[in-house]
Amino acid sequence: MLFNILKAKLKQIDSPFVRNVGWLGGSGAVIRVSRLITTVILARFLSSYDYGLAAIILTTNEFIRVFSRNGVGIRLIQGDEKQLEALSQSAYWLNWVVFAGLFGLQCGVAFPLAWFYDDKRLILPICAMALNLLLIPFGLVQAALLQREGRFKVIALTEMLQISTDNILSGILAFFGLGMWAIVLPKILVAPIWVYIIIKNHAWRPHGQFTTRHWGELFQFGRNILGVELLYTLRANLDYLIIGRFLSVEALGIYYFAFNAGLGISLSVMSSIKSALLPHLCDARAHPQLFKARYYHSLKTIGLILIPLVLLQSGLAPFYVPLVFGHKWIPAIPILILICLSAISRPFADSASQLLLAVDQPQKDLMWNLIFTAIFAVGLLIGVHWQSLGVAFAVLLTHLICLPVFTLWVMRYVFRTQLQYNEI
Repeated sequence: MLFNILKAKLKQIDSPFVRNVGWLGGSGAVIRVSRLITTVILARFLSSYDYGLAAIILTTNEFIRVFSRNGVGIRLIQGDEKQLEALSQSAYWLNWVVFAGLFGLQCGVAFPLAWFYDDKRLILPICAMALNLLLIPFGLVQAALLQREGRFKVIALTEMLQISTDNILSGILAFFGLGMWAIVLPKILVAPIWVYIIIKNHAWRPHGQFTTRHWGELFQFGRNILGVELLYTLRANLDYLIIGRFLSVEALGIYYFAFNAGLGISLSVMSSIKSALLPHLCDARAHPQLFKARYYHSLKTIGLILIPLVLLQSGLAPFYVPLVFGHKWIPAIPILILICLSAISRPFADSASQLLLAVDQPQKDLMWNLIFTAIFAVGLLIGVHWQSLGVAFAVLLTHLICLPVFTLWVMRYVFRTQLQYNEI
């Protein structure tokens, strides 16, 4: 009897969205296990100064790469089938122009950053990581088409292999005493894995000559999305920048450790949900009631998966941090708990952003992100007066207050305004 009830419940929640989240979440779980092992090794063999240098290098790379999240892939996911081939060809050549420019930009900013932080050791690793940017255009169109077709199994397995290899190599290099290079070098070495598997698993190939056709359309569609991604990346790294500039590289290292040890698992789950949700919603746009049902079902799935995970991890932090990572990281525990709790509201706001994209309203998402980024920056600048713990408290407070307001407003706007208009 109990088995039949459980089976019926599983059938109720089963959907392409849940299965795709399952693939991405399962991949993320394997990644997190490998990352946990690596984090333990890094915590034992790296100093807080090594962590601080790595944080600056990875933050720089993330700020440069945000310009690659310019909405081109999203346009391919939600574009009309009749235009898809022409858009794909244009997107391929546009990607090459964008990433070649980003390669030059990252190499260029390495020198002023070394001057800003007064550390010449930053120049070589920042330039070395820029090499990855020249590989990405080979498979970016195919990756978008795989998402459009709902083939998240391929994407999940690719990410699992690439990132797990990265984590394993980091642990090995840290053990042999490479310092911050133990974090940076593996990311360079594993980049070809993603390109090879993505290309191998999709039949699309570029053909014909270089073309700028549809670039205007791609830019027009993607400008709001790029703005959102820029603001999101700024918020994701603003606390690092403020702590590194106003406190110290050592303080940044402790904060960076706490952030990754506390929020890393939750971020991987949120990324899985975000990747799977947009194509799941776009597929139902022509059917308002199904569209609404899919969205609310996704929120239920998010709540069931993420909230217990966050509460469990934050509650157990005082026990597992000294046991697993070592007693030298005990000062990071309060920061870890606060950052971890800030994850509760994040995936619901991410889902609201995907909802706006699904109804072609990226400009409203951009406007919200401008407002929230300003509030977030003010909060961090106030919080830094109380050192790293004050910054972490500002992160928690702004996320728990502002993001639910945005989530509720989006649902009201879309389901009471947009869908009613579409039904007329």
